[in-house]
Amino acid sequence: MPLRVLLVIFSLLWISTSRGQENSMVMLKKVVIDPGHGGADPGAVSADRKVLEKNITLSVSLKLGELIKKSYPEIEVIYTRKTDVFVALDKRTEIANKNKADLFISIHVNAALARAATGSETFVMGADKSSSNFEVTMLENSVIMMEGDDYATKYEGFDPNNPESYIIFTLLQNAHLEQSLEMASLVQKHFNNGPIKVSRGIKQGPLLVLWKTSMPSVLIELGFISNPFDLKILNNRTNHDKFASLIFNAFKEYKQIYDKNYSNGKGPELIDSIPRRDANLPQNRAKKEVIQQSETHYRVQILAVNKILRTNSPDLKGRDANFIKMGNLYKYTIGVYPTIDLAKEALGSIRKDFPQAFIILVRDGTIVPLNK
Repeated sequence: MPLRVLLVIFSLLWISTSRGQENSMVMLKKVVIDPGHGGADPGAVSADRKVLEKNITLSVSLKLGELIKKSYPEIEVIYTRKTDVFVALDKRTEIANKNKADLFISIHVNAALARAATGSETFVMGADKSSSNFEVTMLENSVIMMEGDDYATKYEGFDPNNPESYIIFTLLQNAHLEQSLEMASLVQKHFNNGPIKVSRGIKQGPLLVLWKTSMPSVLIELGFISNPFDLKILNNRTNHDKFASLIFNAFKEYKQIYDKNYSNGKGPELIDSIPRRDANLPQNRAKKEVIQQSETHYRVQILAVNKILRTNSPDLKGRDANFIKMGNLYKYTIGVYPTIDLAKEALGSIRKDFPQAFIILVRDGTIVPLNK
């Protein structure tokens, strides 16, 4: 075989491998599945005390994980628990963050004083304190009292039984809110075809298990163990397969959207809006003025928040970042590149610190679509 042909083949193989490696860097690679409660914490319990939430959530979670691993062997599935053990809420979050997961799915079973309450619902982190949402929120958060006397320290003074403790959450939004809502909407869409057909929709609540997750996160309530109709369905292991399949279908759709956004260089925006009381406003505002005066160019967006960050904020990971204010969001960017090719060259190294980073086009201080 001529040397020239060999060189061409080698080059094609190298390009293909490089592209494969690049794609593997940006696709959804890790998911954490969190079976609610466990061990000494049974979760919600049926009226006859025979059916426990912790067993249902573990069964559905393990089945969901197997479906993901079977269809996507390249995806790493991580469980917060695989057996009947107690895992503190902050430990569940720590597992997700430490493993740098791309998605966090927490599975639960609901309960209410009113036996007529029925249906599934999916929560994302938020500050909605409507009566029905607040009841679920307090129920799910109350587990921290089983973690020992230091729970108030671990959760920054939070008392699950004191409504005043929830006021802090009116100042918070969920990190990755947009993507969390996307996953939640897909779950509820597929649950319309599930064994419990009543959908209570998507809710926002100040849930501690979602509070500090650094990736899109949802908490799924399969149904009400306190409702006789829902209980019969929840206690049937065949339906556990159905629930797992429905959540998997939602996951599959979400992954397609996630991967498509990254392959297009758009990527989802990170919403992380915990207030920074000591923000250095003058210094950051000066940077904004420079952006507005610059000509048309490309930048790499790394974050979108609704508060100005300190220049030494850990969220910026030591990077020299500027921001552009768009609506209620401050969109933080790195670099100024005259061509998109130069921006693409920088994107790879920036994504080592910010996997969600993507390229934007800035014109007259405003972000415009890349195709314009």
